[in-house]
Amino acid sequence: MNKATLLIGAILFSTLFYGKTLGLNLLLFSITTVVILFLSNRHNFKNQSTIIFTCLYITTGLSVFFHDSLLSIIANLVTFFTLIGSISEHKSSIYINWLNGIYSSVAGLFHRNYSEDANTQKEIPKKDIDYMHITKIIVIPGAIVFIFILLYQNGNPLFEELIDKIDLGFINLQWVLFTVLGYYLYSNIYKPVEVEPATKVDLKTENNLIKSEKFSDLILKKENQLGITLIALLNVLIVIFLITDVTFILTNLDIRASVFSAQVHSGINALIASIIIAIIILLYVFRGDLNFYKDNQIIKRLAFSWILLNAFLILSIAVKNGQYIYYFGLTYKRIGVIIYLILTLTGLATTLIKIDKIRNIWYLFRLNTKAAFIVLVMASMVNWDYHITNYNFNYAQSMDFQYLIELSNNNTFFLKEQIDTNVTHPDSIRQIEYKYNEYVKQLSMHSWQELQYDNLNLNKE
Repeated sequence: MNKATLLIGAILFSTLFYGKTLGLNLLLFSITTVVILFLSNRHNFKNQSTIIFTCLYITTGLSVFFHDSLLSIIANLVTFFTLIGSISEHKSSIYINWLNGIYSSVAGLFHRNYSEDANTQKEIPKKDIDYMHITKIIVIPGAIVFIFILLYQNGNPLFEELIDKIDLGFINLQWVLFTVLGYYLYSNIYKPVEVEPATKVDLKTENNLIKSEKFSDLILKKENQLGITLIALLNVLIVIFLITDVTFILTNLDIRASVFSAQVHSGINALIASIIIAIIILLYVFRGDLNFYKDNQIIKRLAFSWILLNAFLILSIAVKNGQYIYYFGLTYKRIGVIIYLILTLTGLATTLIKIDKIRNIWYLFRLNTKAAFIVLVMASMVNWDYHITNYNFNYAQSMDFQYLIELSNNNTFFLKEQIDTNVTHPDSIRQIEYKYNEYVKQLSMHSWQELQYDNLNLNKE
């Protein structure tokens, strides 16, 4: 990579972020990063995974521009590390991509310059540079010239006046240091490196289970009997629980908020415990040679039944959470419940595949971390504050108005629109007007680096 290109990128980095809040600048930084990575690693951008991560990275940058939320900023940072790690080794698992991305961003320059691994790095002969001589050329004449300037100032009033007129205030040391930081970052990531031990182990670790040399029908017969007894009892227990849970839902359609809250939260706690225990038990039972035991059909069917019953448990919690949202409005905690249910259902599905296809625990870890990453990116694309406010005004049977006021400014324009139709209480109108005026003042003070989509809405108004 041409050092001039890195310097231009560093100056742009400082121009975008020095003394600025996040907005358009993060999107422009994302685009600049992709350009620099492409120029230095064109062959890597032929990989499908790298192209996908690039698109997701740019998308999260757009999310920050459209709704400057903490979730979208976190997603942008995570996809940044994912993209960097994917370029260093596109075949590695996504959590290794994160490790390689963080390592490259922090120490990529030092790794390339000082790594002693002859297998991955060719030594390029360099000319010896006499740094001491260069220092002498700069420091000694500079110091002597400075001394003579002080002497001449005392000896000639006109010269002193001339020196006093020289204004070096335009030199901003903090801006220069920020530019150095940008140069250091781009110098690290333009050619991503990898944490070799972790990456090599990950590439060598397969997803399939292998039959061990100590395979014993007698031992496995006992394990199979124990597993059948345990999982059969757990199936019976969860069936009883589901029957009582469905009965509760059908016979308590109109219920107080406090009872609903307790039921949802206790249901979530039961779900967390049951799913974790279920997955741990299944992973233990199907950890090795039992997968290859010829008479394991019954225990497998019981395991599949237990997984499906846990899926019904997730559905019952989702119904109760949906009723809670319908009666008392949408909040971040209730959205979090939905996201948790999605991830839990994914975990059950991957566990079922693991047992059916005879996969190992690394298969689960790889697939579920990838699923969590996808959910994070998708969630960051949604303006949750706006949708929470919109739903509560238009669909919820009751709502906490103060909660809506305390949300971020992403719902400000929508709240302002409700004054003419849905808000009549003077205190509520006053709170909305105050929030709106403060947000408009904040938007009007944005520089071009800090621009957001709401700046465009403000101009329309």
